[in-house]
Amino acid sequence: MPKTLKTIIQFAVFLGLGILIIWWTVRGFTPQQISEIKSAMRHGNYWLLIPTMILGIGSHWVRAIRWRLLFSPLGYAPKKLNTFFAVMIGYLLNLAVPRLGEVARCGVLSRYEKIPVDRLVGTMIAERAIDLLCLILLLTITVLIQVDVVGAFVSEYIWTPLSAKFTGVPLLTWGIVVAGGLLFVMLVAWLLRRFKSTKAGISFRNLLRGIVEGILSVGKLRDKGWFLFYTLLMWALYFSQVYIAFWCMEETIGLGAKAAMSILAFGSIGMIATQGGIGAYQYIVQQILVLYGISATIGFAFGWIIWLAQTALMLVLGFGSLAAIPLFNKKPAAPQQP
Repeated sequence: MPKTLKTIIQFAVFLGLGILIIWWTVRGFTPQQISEIKSAMRHGNYWLLIPTMILGIGSHWVRAIRWRLLFSPLGYAPKKLNTFFAVMIGYLLNLAVPRLGEVARCGVLSRYEKIPVDRLVGTMIAERAIDLLCLILLLTITVLIQVDVVGAFVSEYIWTPLSAKFTGVPLLTWGIVVAGGLLFVMLVAWLLRRFKSTKAGISFRNLLRGIVEGILSVGKLRDKGWFLFYTLLMWALYFSQVYIAFWCMEETIGLGAKAAMSILAFGSIGMIATQGGIGAYQYIVQQILVLYGISATIGFAFGWIIWLAQTALMLVLGFGSLAAIPLFNKKPAAPQQP
């Protein structure tokens, strides 16, 4: 399948899924409830979105600085602004095609800082793996400290579907999957040995070596304390954005830190599930807020307000970075000879 066609299909599938979730959520609302949603969004205190956006910029900057730390064991020190621009361009492209931005930010930084792409990809994989661990930890803490509130939500929307999906899988199927995985690894190992002296074989080995070095850069960090600090700071900024956003609507002002933790934890899953989180994020936020006594219509409106603010920020910073990075790296003109 041509790469362009594959990209278009992938984009359409994820965007279509998001639109389907929006339709499925809205179809159950009565005309009165839809009127309530419009009213809630009209009367929101959007001035309070300004500090949330400032915090959002801060979280993106901290992510860039944290990613930059992983280059030190590899012997590279890219400019901070270039790293930030690359991160924001990656976010922008993720809104168009899922996961494309992760590769794109590596390509952008490689172009302007002359760092091998394979090593950048390795650091990106390591960074995302750490983020996944942080999300799992956040989800666990959120459930444990308020199991009486979100326990039913986890059981109905996460645990039960996963259990049903995997419980019914025959043992033979599991055996085939494991055997297939082992055969694939053996095939790759054989191909590497068989064609190790060819140009393609050498290039592939160098690519794998670079990716592995990038992944292992976490273990070789000298500034592990700073890496941990930036990780905690980044998630704290994410949390603060949600907490302050509660004050945008009169109905959500009374919500506290536990509700903000729940939205941050479960909403992050929604951002991954569909194109830029559209549909899935709003639905999850709505369902979470219902658990805290907020009506479905207000929860739906609040989800849209947060999502629109976050997406608008990514669009502005993403397009701004696309325009700024070539200017920032423009070489000064050589002085003319008299």
